[in-house]
Formats: sequence, C-alpha cells, structure tokens
Amino acid sequence: MNMAISAASQQSSFVPPPGGRSHTVVFGDTLWGIASHYGVALQKLIAENPQILNPDLIYPGDRVALPDAASGESGAGPATPSGAPASEGSGGPAQVAASPGAGANGGVSAEQLMQIVPQLDAGQAPAIASHLNQAMAEANIDTPQRQAMFIAQLAHESGGFRYMEEIASGAAYEGRADLGNTQPGDGVRYKGRGYIQVTGRHNYGEAGRALGLDLINNPQLAAQPENAARIAAWYWGSRSINDAADAGDFVRATRLINGGTNGLADRQSYYARAQAALGG
Repeated sequence: MNMAISAASQQSSFVPPPGGRSHTVVFGDTLWGIASHYGVALQKLIAENPQILNPDLIYPGDRVALPDAASGESGAGPATPSGAPASEGSGGPAQVAASPGAGANGGVSAEQLMQIVPQLDAGQAPAIASHLNQAMAEANIDTPQRQAMFIAQLAHESGGFRYMEEIASGAAYEGRADLGNTQPGDGVRYKGRGYIQVTGRHNYGEAGRALGLDLINNPQLAAQPENAARIAAWYWGSRSINDAADAGDFVRATRLINGGTNGLADRQSYYARAQAALGG
C-alpha cells in the first residue's frame, strides 16, 4: 500500500516522555480508537503527539504517547473525530469488543464479526468492527437485515477485510472518461481502493466531497480502514441499497455494488453467517 507520508518521516523526531505511557500502532488503529481504548480525550492525544503531522494518517509500528489518565476528562469519553457523529454503539475498540450481543443500532461486535468472517485476524477485529459501526451509523444502516447485507457485501469485496487496494496498477483505467480520468496518470492515481473499491477521479471526488476528505489530492486516504468503511457506506447510501436490504433482495444489492452477480455464492455465504450472528 502506498502511503502519502512514510512512518519513518512521521516518527523521526519522536522521543517518548520519560516514564510516560505509549501505544504502538497496529493495523486498523486510529487516533480516535486509541483515545477511546485508553479513556483519554482525542484532542489531548493529538496535542501530546506533535510528531503526527496528519491525525488521519498513522501507521503500524508508530508509537503514540498517551496523556496521563487524569487528563482524559474522565466520564466524558473521548472527543468525537471531525465529521463523525456521536451515536450509540460507535465507540472505539474496547467498547466494541465488550459488546458481544451488539446488533441493530448497536452495530456489530468484534466477536460477531469473527463469526461472519472466520478468517479474520482476532487482533484486527475490534478496530474493523468499530470502523464499520461508525460508517453504518452515518448511513442509517441500522437494522440487523441492513447490517448483515452490508457486512456480507464488504467482506466479499475486500477478501475478508484483508485487501484495501486493487492489486493491479490501475494503468488500465488511464484515459477512461467515464471514470473522470482526464489527467495524465489518473488511472494509477485513482485505482480501486477501500472495501468497495472506489475507482476513478470522478468517484474519488464525489466520495471526498460527501465525507469531507481530500481524496483528489490524497487518494491513498481511501485505503485507510476507517475511510474505507465510510466510503463504502456513502456508496451504499448513494445507490439506496438500504431499499434492497429492506426487501431482502440480496441479488439486487449485489448488482448495485458489482454491476452483476460475480461471486454471488461467496457473498451469500457471508450473508448467511451475518444473519445468524446479527439476527437479521
């Protein structure tokens, strides 16, 4: 995965405070999730880490200094990230992992997600569940039926939440006016990224405007797990796929996402497990 800023460049000046606590970033972490997990305010966490040039970009292996627990505004919970609505069930990894019975408005728990996607790494499940819950809350994917269908489709499209970027270079999209690729290099620059792979300058622009992300100048943001979930939910909402979910029309939902029914059997397997886990 190509990153706009390397982990080394972000951490080159970081010296943890003497005796202070720190967190080593793993795949799927976000500053919001770390703040929630440790019970500190997001803005205090950001202020404690001036070496992080862009709070939306942290990388596995980075070390994040943690504020003193007393400075976490106990009882108030972490600050909500910019652009994300505060809603029940959209808490950080610790909250998701502690809610094995979550469903409907409460979203999916890490345990339920692993039932749906058995090959999922247990260490990544809490963060992925948290990202999905935030995204589903934003797009009113708020019933077990809608959530089961949404998660099943994303699981297939991303190979079980393993792939965040199209393997091909994207050169095949060069000059594709139907994708808005009008500038030299647009094919590679705006290759497929995310859980439902957003592709082409036009689609990156539409998703970025809807979500408050500068995807045109920073297309790699689409491959960040939290953004991948939100982009998928935006796409879902823009095609009114909740209507297909409410009608129980899985084939229609598949066509709206895929343009056909490729991989239908695999999608349906995920869907059956999701219905069993979520009660949809």
